[in-house]
Amino acid sequence: MISLLKPKKDYESSNKFVDFFSGIFTYLFSVHFWISLFFHGNPTATPSFLSMSFAAVSFVVGCKKMRSGLRWATAEDLNSGPQSLLSQVFTKERFIPISNFSSNPCAVLRKLWSEKTDNHTRVQELHQNEKPRSRNSCKRAKDMANLINYKPWSNQLLSSFTTLLSKTNVLQTLRHIKEPSKAFQFFKWAHEMGFPHNAQSYFMMLEILGRQRNLNVARNFLFSIEKKSNGEVKLEDRFFNSLIRSYGEAGLFKESIKLFETMKSIGVSPSVVTFNSVLSILLRRGRTNMARAVYDEMLGTYGVTPDVYTYNILIRGFCKNSYIEEGFWFFKEMTSFDCDPDVVTYNTLVDGLCKAGKVSIAHNLVNGMNKKCKDLNSDIVTYTTLIRGYCMKQQVDKALFLLEEMTSRGLKPNVITYNTLIKGLCEGQKLDKVKDILGQMMGDGTFVPDTYTFNILIHAHCSSGNLDEAFKVFENMKNLQVPADSASYSVLIRSLCQRGDYDAAEKLFDELYENETLLSNYGSKPIAASYSPIFQYLCEHGKSKKAEKVLRQLMKRGTQDHLSYKTVIMGHCKEGAYENGYGILVWMLRRDFVPDFEIYDCLIDGFLRKDKPLLAKETLEKMLKSSYKPKTSTLHSILARILEKGCVHESTSLIVMMLERNIRQNINLSTENLLLLFGSGLRDKAFQIIELHYKNGYRVKIEEVVQFLCQRGKLPEACKMLLFSMEHHRNIDIDLCNSVIAALCKINKVSEAFNLCYELAEKGLHQELTCLNDLIAALEAGGRLKEAAFISKRMPRVQT
Repeated sequence: MISLLKPKKDYESSNKFVDFFSGIFTYLFSVHFWISLFFHGNPTATPSFLSMSFAAVSFVVGCKKMRSGLRWATAEDLNSGPQSLLSQVFTKERFIPISNFSSNPCAVLRKLWSEKTDNHTRVQELHQNEKPRSRNSCKRAKDMANLINYKPWSNQLLSSFTTLLSKTNVLQTLRHIKEPSKAFQFFKWAHEMGFPHNAQSYFMMLEILGRQRNLNVARNFLFSIEKKSNGEVKLEDRFFNSLIRSYGEAGLFKESIKLFETMKSIGVSPSVVTFNSVLSILLRRGRTNMARAVYDEMLGTYGVTPDVYTYNILIRGFCKNSYIEEGFWFFKEMTSFDCDPDVVTYNTLVDGLCKAGKVSIAHNLVNGMNKKCKDLNSDIVTYTTLIRGYCMKQQVDKALFLLEEMTSRGLKPNVITYNTLIKGLCEGQKLDKVKDILGQMMGDGTFVPDTYTFNILIHAHCSSGNLDEAFKVFENMKNLQVPADSASYSVLIRSLCQRGDYDAAEKLFDELYENETLLSNYGSKPIAASYSPIFQYLCEHGKSKKAEKVLRQLMKRGTQDHLSYKTVIMGHCKEGAYENGYGILVWMLRRDFVPDFEIYDCLIDGFLRKDKPLLAKETLEKMLKSSYKPKTSTLHSILARILEKGCVHESTSLIVMMLERNIRQNINLSTENLLLLFGSGLRDKAFQIIELHYKNGYRVKIEEVVQFLCQRGKLPEACKMLLFSMEHHRNIDIDLCNSVIAALCKINKVSEAFNLCYELAEKGLHQELTCLNDLIAALEAGGRLKEAAFISKRMPRVQT
């Protein structure tokens, strides 16, 4: 099978041009000789046998060399060669086959000569009809883009172009800049130079940022458009559509839905394109209920009429999620809105039925479409889907019959059709049949193997335990310069891990990372779960950082796997790199994955052992949002370590969070937090916290807090604490009250002193006070005689 896949010539190689043009010159020499001989004769001498033989050989060699050159050359290749008379033949409009040269060379040369002048005139007319301004604008745009692409950015880089900024060359420059960050710098520079950006340039910049996954920058840019344009450019649905799609392509499901909700909340009405994008994102994540709700909102709330794309998205999404009946319901619903099903609609239903194993029904649906709709005919996709369906059912004979039927109807199978059939044959263990089909297809030039073809063969060999053959196919793939994708590597890496050859697996894993194969949009989308065995091995052997690098490449492509996340996070924890594990946890949550309890518990424990309680607290907060209830002892441990660090705001917010969730408080830690609040001058916050404690049935050590306040000279706060204690019917230390009243009198805070004494008198506790004389004297000195008389009446009488 491998021998069938011979390396083709390099299309970029100059060898084909050498063969081709040397053939042309050899050919022209011989043709010139024979033309001179038979048309003009030779007035000087009769040609010798040697010269005639040489001309004949030249003729044959020239033809062969031109044939050799043409075997791999395209019209585009030849046009890039020397601009000779013959090179004008090989254009897209006119291509004279090499056979014409061999059969009638004189006629060809005469025709070329007669048309040379006409072609030249036609080219001149085309140049004259071009608008000089557009050509100059395009050239300026490319010049600016080249400067930006290949030189470090500075505001002086484009100083010579400041007077040449126009709508056309700004847009063209943005298109030609390779790095999004530089495109953004150019965009801002143009604005600073006075260029008035319009809706088109803002939209293009947003598209550039979105395509390159600079999504935070893109979001900030979106919401700054109106301000930066001084209200000239209003936020339209297409701006939001662009960023919603970008979020969806990046796998950021929550962010795309949040943006959709924000769009509606600020008064931008969603269009049918908006709804189509949101429905597509929801259904890709399997959120069928949400998709149905959005569809109802589309019709009911906004009155947006769905189009055929809407229904194709809905049908595909519901069928993909195994809701075939709902898919047919939407199919019938199309007629209510005068939406005629197209071949894509039928193909989507056929695909859903085939995936559900209902291939016969799908085949009948296709036959019905052909009979019912004259304008609709089965296309390549229809047949390919049915072929795949029969292959999945191991009914390869029916698949081969469909291939014959397809070709008999004038439909030429494409590479996907052949790959589908090859895959079916491989899964049916009919590798000999695969070899025959490959030989037949490649022999008649109807099929050139691509990445997917090789992946099928590699997977087939790996599945049958023939790993050596799989690697031969992989090496042959490289020799043929067919790019490998994630599927090429993952199946080999997984098979090596299963065989226990982890060194070879790791070497291939390194090659995957260095080639940035996972970041390429070429080939199949990576599946993170397929790398689980190598992740497990690396993380068990102290190489979690290497595993994380590849995991992050997978995340950038919008693919993720819960087990892979956990494996790498726990690997980092095992190595003591808890911050790295926490970073992946944040990525995991942003992508709507819920980490399990073990991940949270391990990270919190690690941060506490590393004396990083604030990170432990952040992890705890995320744990609570994930609906896990940690151990009370864990919360108390975090709080104690935060209090040791003197982090007043963090400790207070943690206590509030615990109280809100009815988590048991520790009286010592609560008291320590109050001391920290009062010590930091946060008087009001301290009293709010003590109120919350007593409201939820918890206490603090009032006496300890009062003594702390007295030592710090915060006597009004100490007085208020004692009043609070009496208000909540707590026992109170009279000696402490006596000290506070006496101290208040000394600093002339007689109002506070009287209030405390009054409350003690109301409770009948004033008899034990020894500071009443001092209080009366202070009241009288302040002219508050009524209060002084009130205290005097309640002073204990001395026995005579």
